[in-house]
Amino acid sequence: MSLNQIIFLILRRMRAPLLMVIISYAIALIGFVLIPGVDDHGRPYHLSFFDGFYILSYTATTIGFGEVPYPFTIHQRLWMTFSIYMTVISWFYAIGAILALFQESALKQALKTAIFQRDVRNLMEPFYLICGYGETGGELVRALDRNELRVVVLEIAPERINELEMTDYQFNIPHLCADAKLSEVLLFAGIKNPMCRGVAALTDDDHANLAISVAVKLIKPDLPVLSRVQDDVVAANMASFGTNRIINPYHIFGEHLAMRLNALGTYLLHEWLTRAPGDAIATPAAIPQGHWIACGYGRFGKSVVSSLQNENMQVTIIEADPEGTQCDDCIIGSGVEAHVLQQAGVEHAVGIVAGTDNDINNLSIVMTALELNPDLFVIIRKNKRHNDPLFQHFNADITMQPSDVIAHTCLAYMVSPMLAEFLTIARHKGNQWANAVIAQLVSKLGEQVPDTWDIAIEDEMAIAVCAMMEQGLQPALKHLMMSPAGQQRREMPVVPLMLVRGNQEMLLPELSTPLQIGDRILCCGLDQAKSVQRFIMHDVKTMHYLVTGTEMPETWIGRWLKQ
Repeated sequence: MSLNQIIFLILRRMRAPLLMVIISYAIALIGFVLIPGVDDHGRPYHLSFFDGFYILSYTATTIGFGEVPYPFTIHQRLWMTFSIYMTVISWFYAIGAILALFQESALKQALKTAIFQRDVRNLMEPFYLICGYGETGGELVRALDRNELRVVVLEIAPERINELEMTDYQFNIPHLCADAKLSEVLLFAGIKNPMCRGVAALTDDDHANLAISVAVKLIKPDLPVLSRVQDDVVAANMASFGTNRIINPYHIFGEHLAMRLNALGTYLLHEWLTRAPGDAIATPAAIPQGHWIACGYGRFGKSVVSSLQNENMQVTIIEADPEGTQCDDCIIGSGVEAHVLQQAGVEHAVGIVAGTDNDINNLSIVMTALELNPDLFVIIRKNKRHNDPLFQHFNADITMQPSDVIAHTCLAYMVSPMLAEFLTIARHKGNQWANAVIAQLVSKLGEQVPDTWDIAIEDEMAIAVCAMMEQGLQPALKHLMMSPAGQQRREMPVVPLMLVRGNQEMLLPELSTPLQIGDRILCCGLDQAKSVQRFIMHDVKTMHYLVTGTEMPETWIGRWLKQ
């Protein structure tokens, strides 16, 4: 609903109060004009319409001013008294109607929707639409805001919208309390806006996420969609509609655990490139080989058990509901009892997985198990973010929280879409190749997590590069990795990870590679280098200096003389 429609709705609802005010004013005004008065010479006179409206204005608003232009007669005072009560009562009725109208939830929602639509239309920067502001959505919004990416939020729960409004972000975040499953709401949120770069369906309802994914793909098929899902059937349905990234946190954690077991270098490269810039990555402890105990055989437990069994490890499962989880070979119990853990062989086990959907039970399971075997390797599932202090104090070997995994995956795709493609290729290159890449990154960038970003050699994104090509010069990849500081060209702390040219993917391309229009490059480096690179790609003079080594004359005469 537009603002014009809202104004029309307000006027229609205020029709009776406004008519009452108008009629009461008209009656009082006619009386003031028709009832004769007496001037200072004792002659009769009649007020003009202007004088009558002037007197009525300060009378009806209870301001009071006096009897003008002459003292009133008894008849005029009687009419004044009647007019005061009549107009004040009509004003009270109108004001009460206005207050009642603006207290109605439907009108407040319509106003918020109209303001939301206006804010989205006014966004002149690329933005992502986040559907669902729960633990996952909130974490993702905070991370995107820190990375200076604009977002728009849809959330159906009012208390979560209140939480968003109370959170301090560096950018204004357009938000609306509405059901994102409705295609009309998605249109309000700007999925057809050319600045919209993608949609993340992160509600805690798989079917709602499916409805969002399907609606977006039907309305705007080329818009990227990232969707959270837990049910495999729903995931298959999403895939059939072309959802770009289907995120199952339990499958992703299982994949990462498998990488950590048999390809530690690949796992470290993944962590190195997807963590928050500036973080320090410690070498993870080796996962021991031997007998494991898994408490809970739900979605998380099945993923971890599968990863462990694929490495030929013996896993004993403890499950309280074998029929519900379809666990054929398990010990019945929750795992919090010592005798159940002893029955599973905890004294001789090398590790334990606490994977139930209850945080307190998971902590209890691990504490009981460590009392029986202090040398256990611990993998624990954390379900709720508000339990962070408990888990930080406990300090397990591996802590998994679904919302963190989902937000982390979405962030890697949104901040650098090419990064997800690079990591997929890297998994098939082998552990030795990943170790070599890490060594190159550490030697050039240091031991802290670097930033990653994409650049495209296009007219708007690389004006200076395109200008050099038009002048017959040939910029190379190395020129984008140089800094023009001082009187000499210096190499910046940047590593090109991948260059995509058409259907060709070049991993760790040579710096001498000549650039072409349409190239897309995945870079990895320090944040200040990212800023410098964006500058030189748009500054023709600086790019000319980097390519030729000579200063370009700033005036037309100077350029003519040089030619």
